[in-house]
Amino acid sequence: MPDVPLRQIRAAHTDTTVTVYQAYAPHLGEPAARDGRFPPAWKRERMTWIKPSFLWMMYRCGWATKADQETVLAVEITRAGFDRALAGACLSHYVPTVHADRAAWQESVRTTSARVQWDPERDLHLNPLPHRALQLGLSGPSSRAYADEWTVSIRDVTPLAREIHGLLRAGETDAARALLPVETPYPAGPLPHLEA
Repeated sequence: MPDVPLRQIRAAHTDTTVTVYQAYAPHLGEPAARDGRFPPAWKRERMTWIKPSFLWMMYRCGWATKADQETVLAVEITRAGFDRALAGACLSHYVPTVHADRAAWQESVRTTSARVQWDPERDLHLNPLPHRALQLGLSGPSSRAYADEWTVSIRDVTPLAREIHGLLRAGETDAARALLPVETPYPAGPLPHLEA
C-alpha cells in the first residue's frame, strides 16, 4: 500500500463517532458489552490504550487467545472526545523534530493525560506493514472521560475475531477479508505534535 502515509489514523467512523478496540479478561469484557458501559471494576485511574485498528488489536490479543485478552470489545466513542484527546496528547517517546528538547517532552508527558504511539500496522496474517497504526493511551481525566462520557456503545466482537481467524486457518483468505471492519482515513487534520 505505497499510497498510505507513514502515520495516518484509519478507523471505522461516522459523522459523530469513532470505533476503537480493546481486549479484556471475560470478567471485565463481558459485563461491559452486556451493559454498554465499563463496570465499576474497570480501573478508571489506570492508563488504558485504545486502538482504532482491528487488525492491530488482533495482533495484540492473538485473535482473542492471549490470557486476560479473551474478550475483544468494539467501543464506539464520540468523535468530540477522541479529537480532544488527540489535540491534547503527546508522543510516548522523545522526538527531536517535534519537541524543543528532552525536558520539554518530559514536561508534556507529566502534564497530559493522553499519549500516542505509532506501531506497525498489520495485514490479515498479522505481519507488519510499512505504515503505522495509532495507539492512544488515556490516563487520569481522559481515562475517566473515555469510560463515563465518550462511550456511546460497547459490542463484544470476539465471535467476529474467532470467525475471521477460523477462515484464515482454513485458507479462506478472501472470505476472512470480507468480514473485516471497514476502516478509512480519519479526518483528524494535521497533527504535527503527533508526527502526523
